[in-house]
Amino acid sequence: MVDILHRVGVHGVPPDEVFEALTTAEQLAGWWTEDTTGDGRAGGRLQFRFPPVGGFDMDVVATRPAARVTWRVADGPAEWIGTTIDWTLRRDGDYTIVLFAHRGWSEPVEFMHHCSTKWATFLLSLKARLETGRGAPAPGDVAISDWH
Repeated sequence: MVDILHRVGVHGVPPDEVFEALTTAEQLAGWWTEDTTGDGRAGGRLQFRFPPVGGFDMDVVATRPAARVTWRVADGPAEWIGTTIDWTLRRDGDYTIVLFAHRGWSEPVEFMHHCSTKWATFLLSLKARLETGRGAPAPGDVAISDWH
């Protein structure tokens, strides 16, 4: 198994606000994809759609306010099914550090390389949304290839 790992610091925003951006459909729609619905609480399911390429359904496995969010991919591309997405939050001075992990890829296929880059762009969108009030969610995200 292989994982996608990223780290980003969000300046001037406390962990509870970052947690909210990861657990409410309205906030998720402000930085990942505008077409976001569902329940971001533990036991809930979130649906993310990315026109025209498709989307993902995430089961919310666990949440710990201002500290951690874990999703399991229930539906989406075959490479994603059964993988987990984990967000760990901690305070470090004026920053909230977000440690991101997309775990459980069976092998590092080309699509994984693409997804790693896209996750990085969306983590920067999350950072921008929280620091400035304006993210870059799909469909207005950075297109990096024909997969978007």
